[in-house]
Amino acid sequence: IDEIPARLMALRSEEKPDAAIRELGKLVLLAKAWRAAPDDPELKRLVSTSETREQVLANPDARRVESFWEVLGEKIESRRDGLVSHSTWLLDLKSTTPQFAVLLDYFPASAGRRSNAFAPGDRFDARLVFYPARKPLRALVAERMGEVMSGAWPDFSLGATKDPLAGHASYQDAAPWITDCPLLLPPGAILVDDRGTGWWQAADDPQGIALPIAGAVNQTLLGLDLAATAALWDGARLDLLAAQSGFGRLDLS
Repeated sequence: IDEIPARLMALRSEEKPDAAIRELGKLVLLAKAWRAAPDDPELKRLVSTSETREQVLANPDARRVESFWEVLGEKIESRRDGLVSHSTWLLDLKSTTPQFAVLLDYFPASAGRRSNAFAPGDRFDARLVFYPARKPLRALVAERMGEVMSGAWPDFSLGATKDPLAGHASYQDAAPWITDCPLLLPPGAILVDDRGTGWWQAADDPQGIALPIAGAVNQTLLGLDLAATAALWDGARLDLLAAQSGFGRLDLS
């Protein structure tokens, strides 16, 4: 709840009413779901307290995935409770469809920024254990086996994707209280409108879907042909993480 005002203030004035309704709607759905199932681990984690690392690793129902992972990028946010949330987003390189994981850490803002165990673009072989959820995203590194050679992302047949937000719809159907939904967008480009707002535009379809981008856009990215773009979608803005282009991997976070 404390973070809702900051999310609303980042939007244009004409977008704020709809965004406020959307945010409050998520809270209502979460509250109703928790009242119906107060012992549900995902809902309990969001409403009250989270499991410890030891509890997650010992949970026989927790999803476990051993694969090659790439660090897409990170998202660091200061919270009103004095903590800083540090999210590190990963892409499963062995999956036939885009699968993601997020390593989430909190630390006091007074402690300063911590050194990160991972850097954008790192690839490693590891077994991850996911926190139980309807759409498991948050995970722990249970065992790290070694490094993996760099290269292009797998071919997820993104060019055949008709709706870039289909993944977001799937997450919202299962867990409508999710704030940041990871997406791997099909071929496209980044453009800027006359108000200076950056947009991701699908390739070969100038009349098709275009998604607004949060924050300022690096001018060197404008017009580049992007074969795939990893980003977080919050229902209003894209938070870019990384992209694949003719120049190789681009760090965008």
